[in-house]
Amino acid sequence: MRVVIAEDNALLREGIVLLLRSAGHEVVAVVGTGPEILPTLLEHRPDAAVLDVRMPPDFRDEGLRAAREARARIPGLPVLVLSQYVEEAYAAELLQGGADGLGYLLKDRIGRIDEFLDALERVAAGGTALDPEVVTELLTRRRDTPLDSLTPRERETLKLMAEGHDNTTIAKTLVVTERSVSKHIGNVFLKLGLPPSDSGHRRVLAVLAYLDGRRA
Repeated sequence: MRVVIAEDNALLREGIVLLLRSAGHEVVAVVGTGPEILPTLLEHRPDAAVLDVRMPPDFRDEGLRAAREARARIPGLPVLVLSQYVEEAYAAELLQGGADGLGYLLKDRIGRIDEFLDALERVAAGGTALDPEVVTELLTRRRDTPLDSLTPRERETLKLMAEGHDNTTIAKTLVVTERSVSKHIGNVFLKLGLPPSDSGHRRVLAVLAYLDGRRA
């Protein structure tokens, strides 16, 4: 996999480079400021990009804006965005144009090497990868909504769905059969008033759109 990295923290940047290379991936370019991101992505057109949300010069949302513009110029470009903290607005904004090939992780997740690599590979394959803490934040902030009607197991299923996991992974995580998972998913869509869909990241977008107060 050919990867472009945008991260201003030199130590973290080099750590990601070493991590990816040790996993057999090729790091084709590394940048440390916001203005460098888009030209670099357009030049190299990588298989995936790992971008920090806050980059110099202003340390606001340079990485996020670059990700959205790059995907407009290179449709389907897989992007994994990294953030220091749970920033719900950034997650929602990132996913507005569709969830295919998109990920949003907290930087702490990089230290969990297998989880980080799995998320990057899932995004590069066109899937979705949302940090569990981000999903938990989204779920717990919503009050007096149909979410309250979900059973504990249905909420667990919804959380894993929103993280981008497929039915097989959800079944293994919850130690239930895939048939049970399909039933829970059907109940979730029914209770949330969402159209049934089993298409992976499209259902994630539908759920997140609902949680953000919008309809997909």
